[in-house]
Amino acid sequence: MAAVAGAAVAGMLAVTPAYAKKQVVSGPPIVMSDAFRTNAQSAEAALKARDAASAAARISALTPTTDFEAYAASGLRYQLAVQQRDVQAQRVALTDMFKTSSVPAADAPRLRYVAGYLSYLVGNYDDAVAQLDYAKTLGYSGVDATMLRADIAMRRKKPKDARPYLEAAMVQKRASGEPVPLPWIDRGISMAYQAGDWAEVSHLYRERLARAASREDWRSALTNYLSVAGLDTQAQLDLYRLQAANGAMASERDYQSYAQLAEKAGYYAEAKAIIESGRKAGKLMPTQAVTSQLLKGVTPKATKEIAGLPALAKKAAAAPTGKEALTLGDSYVSLGQFPQAVEQYRLALSKGGVDAGRVNARLGMALARSGDLASAQTALSQVGNGDWGNVAGFWSVWIDQQSKKAA
Repeated sequence: MAAVAGAAVAGMLAVTPAYAKKQVVSGPPIVMSDAFRTNAQSAEAALKARDAASAAARISALTPTTDFEAYAASGLRYQLAVQQRDVQAQRVALTDMFKTSSVPAADAPRLRYVAGYLSYLVGNYDDAVAQLDYAKTLGYSGVDATMLRADIAMRRKKPKDARPYLEAAMVQKRASGEPVPLPWIDRGISMAYQAGDWAEVSHLYRERLARAASREDWRSALTNYLSVAGLDTQAQLDLYRLQAANGAMASERDYQSYAQLAEKAGYYAEAKAIIESGRKAGKLMPTQAVTSQLLKGVTPKATKEIAGLPALAKKAAAAPTGKEALTLGDSYVSLGQFPQAVEQYRLALSKGGVDAGRVNARLGMALARSGDLASAQTALSQVGNGDWGNVAGFWSVWIDQQSKKAA
């Protein structure tokens, strides 16, 4: 940031070698004596050569007697402070520059922002805010200023004040067509967590996953969201299924939680398959009491569950509403029989009497796992908001990634 400001000031002072004794341009008059002009040229030459010692000596020898000379001297001191990485000296030089009337109107808004940033760096947050306010009145509305306000609020331990600025900065970034930096998204997720805004947590995680989608990224996003979102069992299952589809099951806890959830929902064959998968991956040990007992309990039930599917199919076909078809579709999903699940979910939607958001979310998932990615996105787009909308959003990101891989 300081380097950028240094470049801006250097640009303003590019006329230094060509100083005229009396020259009037648009704005304040440029008035310098021959002696000052000569010394200023020597100082600038030393700065360009990065000879800080010589530059410092020559700048100290400057004795400004006009407004423009004071402006030029403070600009040279600023450039020297940038080279020396002396933030405090940079801020003092800018203060002296602002005391003159020769600061070009076009540069003033940006320089006021730079002054605010430097005050922030030295811990003078009151002055930083004052300078940012001044910059705003002059027309400066850069995303860097918005983010700086968020940073200042965080430094003051006021996350609630910081969050609107961070959100505004992300909106500005998106509107500019630039990607939101991942650290901003991470900070936004943290703030949304603190505020209990699970819809925003989901939204930001999905935005992050669209940019960084390693197995570790997926696991972090899904496990963190699952830990706080308060989803019902069915919605939680779909996120565990997504984690498994990503190959992001990475710990004993992942497999055990997923298996217990499936067993609780009555999907015994799925619970059995997850435990066996966890053992094959080396994440679950046969000697582990919890999953060993769970496996023993679900194995006979899984056999009965599968044997009962034909009867459920007849019942779903004859039922006046789609509730039975939804139940059967869910069973097919739990067994990994996705084309059959698609058929039942479409039947459920046609008969009605069901939660259309949930059915469309499940339909989209089943279509995606069947390989029909385009139809999957169409189904997910009809889910709407709420918990199922967030679940659909995570699956939609995954489908986008699969589409890109296929292309």
